[in-house]
Amino acid sequence: MRAAVIDKPGQVRIGEVPDPTPGLGQVIVQVEACGVCGTDLHIAAGEFPPTPYPIVPGHEFAGSIVAIGPGAAGIRMGDRVAVDPSIFCRYCRFCRVGKGNLCENWNATGDTVDGGFAQYVAVAAANCYQLPEQLSFRQGALIEPLSCAVHGLHRLAPQPGDRALVVGAGTMGLLLVQLLARTGATEVAVVDTNAARLPLATRMSATATGTSLAEVADAAASGFDLVVDATGVAPAIESALGVVKRGGKFLVFGVAASDASVAVSPFQIYNDEITVLGSMAVLNSFQPALDLLATGAVAADPLLSHALPLESYPEALDTVRRGEGVKVQVLPTG
Repeated sequence: MRAAVIDKPGQVRIGEVPDPTPGLGQVIVQVEACGVCGTDLHIAAGEFPPTPYPIVPGHEFAGSIVAIGPGAAGIRMGDRVAVDPSIFCRYCRFCRVGKGNLCENWNATGDTVDGGFAQYVAVAAANCYQLPEQLSFRQGALIEPLSCAVHGLHRLAPQPGDRALVVGAGTMGLLLVQLLARTGATEVAVVDTNAARLPLATRMSATATGTSLAEVADAAASGFDLVVDATGVAPAIESALGVVKRGGKFLVFGVAASDASVAVSPFQIYNDEITVLGSMAVLNSFQPALDLLATGAVAADPLLSHALPLESYPEALDTVRRGEGVKVQVLPTG
């Protein structure tokens, strides 16, 4: 089969690799759509420590079941599915207390084992979620990033009446904007240095937008109850910490390079009782994300900006690096 392969950091190719075969409890998914994520850029650059090389990347995907392995239950040939890429060991101390996303033996399809930028991929049947008829494969491939946003909101625990700020108007930022608006936030401000993305943020329920924090300051004169960084950019994180209201919360959602660091004021955190949170991947949030898309509670189509063939995977990475469009997807089977 054809697949995108990252042989080592900085070396990406499209080539032939062996067809996968389903193991115990596994199925083979013919991939119809797979989204490019910021994590994919980190993997391509060698900035995501868990990743071994070579690897077929891709963890945001949907497709059809074309083979079923022994012991795979609850699935039928031809089922249209989206796939939770999470692979938890289920026996470490974190898994045993319901925190599988912090698994000491954490793995994920497309991050540590071969993923969805290929014609076919082997996954656990238990990780497959059937797509309702109203969702296309491209919409289905957006469930995984939305499930990350849902987990982030579970961590943040917003309250009706909160004033919120989202830094970054890429796919994740725009999904977070929609979720915050549905929780009853009275203000949802969005900052992005790419001004071209701001009209879409407004369409997604942002109440104020700007290319700098100063431009949205009027949305919350005394600071924001909730601030979410969806960029992973250290200077943006440092600046955004300065606009958290006393008693407020700051969520580090964007994926930064593993060696990145920021300067914080311990006094501010102490004196203002600021809560700083992290949000790692997916946890009990895939089905809620599917339901949000299936019911139209979260809009998918305005975010789906690019659809490229598998052979154009390097171009897809470059498109994301340039900050063009919103969600760039690859369609491995055409």
